[in-house]
Amino acid sequence: MVSLHASALSSLESWQPPTAAQESLRQAYLGFLVARADACARECAAGHLTASAVVLDDTGERVLLTLHPRVGRWLQLGGHCEPGDESLAAAALREAREESGMSGLRIDPEPLHLEVHPITCSLGVPTRHFDVRFLVRAPRGAQAVRSAESDDLRWWPATALPPDTEDLTELLATALDRA
Repeated sequence: MVSLHASALSSLESWQPPTAAQESLRQAYLGFLVARADACARECAAGHLTASAVVLDDTGERVLLTLHPRVGRWLQLGGHCEPGDESLAAAALREAREESGMSGLRIDPEPLHLEVHPITCSLGVPTRHFDVRFLVRAPRGAQAVRSAESDDLRWWPATALPPDTEDLTELLATALDRA
């Protein structure tokens, strides 16, 4: 996790956020990383960095969302960093592959968006996820296969997301702008 921590710090130091709000979050993430050597480990009870993927199809018209079993809502793919992950982008890509069952995914290694949210995750105690989100593109004709980590997995039109996903609007707009 030492190299992941250094890679996360480097990636966020060089990232140029698109908005003042994202810059404010970037500064908070950097402060957290400097203060906590264990900031990328799920065992860090104060909170920990996670990595997620906004998976768009090859046309950029559809987004792949998972119905998260613990949260009970449609979300982008992603999750905890693992000891073997060399970067946050690598963690996001690994999570996207695991949760979608698709190969041939391509990731933009530059962060796309940041969000901090309270959650009770695998530790069983309230914590925070410092989520770093990345843009991932699926190859033409890719068929997603639901994993055991999801209650459902579907492609949604980028302009017609399911109910109760308003918090994904800014994230998806940023992804579509970059794509």
